[in-house]
Amino acid sequence: MERNVRWLGVGAAVRAGGLTLVAPYLVLYLRNVLGVGYVEIGLLVALTGVLPLALVPFAGLVTDRIGRRRVFLVCMAAEALTILLVALAMHERSLVALVVFATLVQTAGTIAGPAISAYVADFVTGSERTLGYTYVRVGWNVGFTLGVLSGGALIGLLGFVDTGLAAGTVLLASTTFVAFVLESSPYDRARRPAGAGAAPRPPGPSAAESLRVLARDRVFLVLCAAVALATLTDAQWGTTFPLYVNTVLGVPYAWLGAGLAINGLLVVVAQAPMTRAAAGHRHTSVFVLGTVLYVVGFLLFGVFGLVGVAVIAGFFGVVVVLTLGENLVSIPTTTLPSNLAPASEIGSYNGAFFAITGVGQLLAPAVGGIVLALALDPLVTWALLVVPALPAMVLLAHYVAPRLERGANRA
Repeated sequence: MERNVRWLGVGAAVRAGGLTLVAPYLVLYLRNVLGVGYVEIGLLVALTGVLPLALVPFAGLVTDRIGRRRVFLVCMAAEALTILLVALAMHERSLVALVVFATLVQTAGTIAGPAISAYVADFVTGSERTLGYTYVRVGWNVGFTLGVLSGGALIGLLGFVDTGLAAGTVLLASTTFVAFVLESSPYDRARRPAGAGAAPRPPGPSAAESLRVLARDRVFLVLCAAVALATLTDAQWGTTFPLYVNTVLGVPYAWLGAGLAINGLLVVVAQAPMTRAAAGHRHTSVFVLGTVLYVVGFLLFGVFGLVGVAVIAGFFGVVVVLTLGENLVSIPTTTLPSNLAPASEIGSYNGAFFAITGVGQLLAPAVGGIVLALALDPLVTWALLVVPALPAMVLLAHYVAPRLERGANRA
């Protein structure tokens, strides 16, 4: 694997380890410490996603004009500082401050996304690009595994505030590390001002031209819309699932952390073999299969909640099924936007993809919170939450897939 992509994966591991010490448990802080209701938690989590969603299309445009490395380094530094402010807000038990700083953490991380995707795409192409994204994802999940496992234990031992301070310290270390080891990408170097006496660099497309290119690419936009619909289901994994496990089924923090750590460990162990197995297959087919696993996993979870037997064992089993679905879905979602983009628009396409699919990410916690608050039969709860995935799979299989160029749609 290319040197910079390899180091980016290592940096992702350290960054994820810091973030996941506390971030996955913030909804539990809202519920168990501040006493916030399920609907309100869903709405507050959705609120933290509004600003990132509004800014991420511009992040893609900025990435293509300022440079990949510069953008994501600034964002990572901001992420580290704001997680420390989250710890301060928890110390003061201020709901308003917590929501504001959590929004800023998410905004910094979201804006970094298109820059990181474009950075990897600059160094590797074709199947190597798919493997490059997999390498970074595996690195992230090494950190995720250690972070959620440690976070579940540390919160129980030290509390939310000290764990948040530890998270900020780790993030500052990861930013320093990445800044030290990563070079500018070939695209970044090509965009630097020409030296004395050299011919001036040709100007890139204007922001308006980039937006026109995106607006004309109907198939790409339908792809984004379909993924956004599927994300309404998939993203229940991030907020509604841990809330349900801890507050409805009564699974303790430590067991929850262990289950989430299994998620990260399975990505580390299984993502690369699954990516290699997907090579040569259509990205859209891989996405549909992964979404089917999400649907099956959530419905199984509803069954375990309904019968009330072997709940913790069922929780761990469902985590395995959901993680396999996550592994499959990640292959097309990390690679397709760059594959479909013109060379000068990779950042813009990734920014648009993050923005449109982010609508699903934004609405998912609100939808999940409302469904949880209804206190329905467990199987009905999870059956309702998988409904958006069904039209998403139809759109991908019957509209998007036949219209994509063969090479771009091959993993």
